[in-house]
Amino acid sequence: MTRLRTEPNISDGDGFYQELLELHQGRSKEESDALNARLILLLANHIGDREVLREAMQAAARTAR
Repeated sequence: MTRLRTEPNISDGDGFYQELLELHQGRSKEESDALNARLILLLANHIGDREVLREAMQAAARTAR
């Protein structure tokens, strides 16, 4: 069973975060929400493992409270 990685795993995490912020610059809330939805679906498709995706959804729901 594949487990969700929660430890840092992106080289230059700060640089990635900056790119993500720049991706949203100049977009309305609705455009940013649609962009996030497309990005989530693309990454979920890349991961492909339903159990890992379920773990990620559960982890995101816990931290959103």
